[in-house]
Amino acid sequence: MKGLLIVGAGGFARETAQAARAAHGPDAVLAHLDDDPGRHGTEVDGLPVLGGSELVHAHPDAPVVVCVGNPRDWAGRARLVRRLGLPEQRYGTVVHPTAAVADSASIGPGSVLLAHCALTASVRVGAHVAVMPQVVLTHDDMVGDFATIASGVRVGGGVSVDTGAYLGAGALVREGLTVGAWSQLGMGAVLLEDLPPGEVWLGAPARKHRPVPDHVLNELPPARGAGLCRSAAPPRGATGHPPT
Repeated sequence: MKGLLIVGAGGFARETAQAARAAHGPDAVLAHLDDDPGRHGTEVDGLPVLGGSELVHAHPDAPVVVCVGNPRDWAGRARLVRRLGLPEQRYGTVVHPTAAVADSASIGPGSVLLAHCALTASVRVGAHVAVMPQVVLTHDDMVGDFATIASGVRVGGGVSVDTGAYLGAGALVREGLTVGAWSQLGMGAVLLEDLPPGEVWLGAPARKHRPVPDHVLNELPPARGAGLCRSAAPPRGATGHPPT
């Protein structure tokens, strides 16, 4: 992969740039794009911030990943992808070389797997998913489009993490459960029962804390769930990682 455009210039975007360069060399990333005018013309970790996100249309041959969002507005990535309106084939997939990805796993376009995460067997990861360092997804897990799985999360087998769900750092999810669309599971939480869509749960064992804020739910199309995960694994090279 050469000439990747990373939409965003914050922490997740910078981590993605480092993962891409670790996997594909110093020429893997062309630049960052960011909608904050104050960043335009600056550099982030030695990479230029060329301008706003709409510049993806000025570089039609460049692969793209969208790396925005935070625990207070985890829907931002979905809104931006929808606004850009790019075809699926424009999106790259970034997998850090230390990630352990089973041959039976599949990863959708625009998704990012950071260092030392593990996908053990028949794990399906949808499009535009963020998988942070040292996440473990075990057999038959399904992760829906736009989900975010923060550092150190451990997910038991046969779990469905539905569209747009956010799993906070260090959370644990028991096997066979469903984490509902656009829900949020807090840092260090232990989930022992299904988490309904659109709710924030905290604690060990996790319990409902409050509804998801309207700015997460109301600005989005209807949640589609993990059923949109890509069911067929893309072709793989000698490393076992999907092409980017």
